[in-house]
Amino acid sequence: MELEILPADASRWDGLALIFGVRGDPSWCKCQYFIDEQWNRGAASNDTALREQVSAPGIPAGLLAYADGQPAGWVQVGPSGRYPRFRPRGHQAGESIWVLTCFVIRPEFRRQGISAQLLAGAIEHARANGASVLRARPTDTSINAKDSAGLFTGVLATFEAAGFTVVNRNRSLALVELDLAELDLAPTR
Repeated sequence: MELEILPADASRWDGLALIFGVRGDPSWCKCQYFIDEQWNRGAASNDTALREQVSAPGIPAGLLAYADGQPAGWVQVGPSGRYPRFRPRGHQAGESIWVLTCFVIRPEFRRQGISAQLLAGAIEHARANGASVLRARPTDTSINAKDSAGLFTGVLATFEAAGFTVVNRNRSLALVELDLAELDLAPTR
């Protein structure tokens, strides 16, 4: 499978809509939970908000994965100030601190490593746009197994494999971070 990671923008809206689908949590939430206190106004409102975020100039609202040319997944990542509801213990927003809040993978593309590739793309995206730290709050599935809808913030093992360290835990949720400045100092192979 050939995988391509691209910035979400207005030209890729149809692919993003396909990824979010018409059933299940992603189809109505549209990754608005961490952005908007009124995120539960409904699918139409969240759809409009996501379309505006993806169409806005500046740093893209997230990244899309295309598998063999087909829209397969999405990751929401950006400066921490965009996500006022991302408030795990130990996190404080800052200008160069970015957060990764949500993954959405189309059902037919799950369990194929797309989340790990989106995470790698998010790390590079954050570095390229001046972030010094990238944080997320994935689930530790060794403590609490969840269905795919419950894994929207990612799986802890995927983040640890990418070099993230655990800052703190709250049951099965872990605040993790990756110091991007240290990556810049790492020797290249």
